[in-house]
Amino acid sequence: MAKRKFGTCFFEQYAQISLSALLGSEFDCLVNRDRPDLQSTDGHSIGIEVTRAMEESKNAHLELLKDVAGLTPAGPDEEIDQILTYGYGYGLREGKYIGAKELSYWSMALPLRRIIESKVSKVGNGFYGHYDKMGLFIFSRENLHEAEAQKAMDYTLSLQKYLDIRYDRLYLADVDDFYVCNLADGLKESSRLIRYPVTQEQRKAFYREAVQRQAE
Repeated sequence: MAKRKFGTCFFEQYAQISLSALLGSEFDCLVNRDRPDLQSTDGHSIGIEVTRAMEESKNAHLELLKDVAGLTPAGPDEEIDQILTYGYGYGLREGKYIGAKELSYWSMALPLRRIIESKVSKVGNGFYGHYDKMGLFIFSRENLHEAEAQKAMDYTLSLQKYLDIRYDRLYLADVDDFYVCNLADGLKESSRLIRYPVTQEQRKAFYREAVQRQAE
């Protein structure tokens, strides 16, 4: 599979940066490819598919359009200037703005339950190939409470229970929180889900590095 330059997708870069910063050096060497989006350089150790979800409602769609950077009035602000310059807003200003370049990304998003169904079906069919560790990374447009992350994890477990190829980890990311769900067999429920709060400074650092890679 041909290697893609990291500049092809801001969100795939942001995912890799988040994984490395929050979970450790195991994810440092992931490269941006296709099927799945992030892969270890050896092509078999780690594979992570990156996607997005948002609430399915007319309200969410209207909010999406209203918040596009440059359309919502705002005074002088360094972060607004960055959103306008680079076209991405995720990671800045508590996620309240969407950059022009990411509008189509969120417009194509499915609700969380439906995107999990789709991605589990694909991994089970071998669409992403075979990896020693396979992960599903989902960006959420809405803030996720721990109970919602738990439901998403339980649903994923139920869908892939009898599949030969399945995800080992589910990563759920909103602007403020990062949930890691361990989907391995035989674990106690209390040890499956870990929440990592993401600070404003971390978000800014992830954003800066992701947009910098766009220019490389």
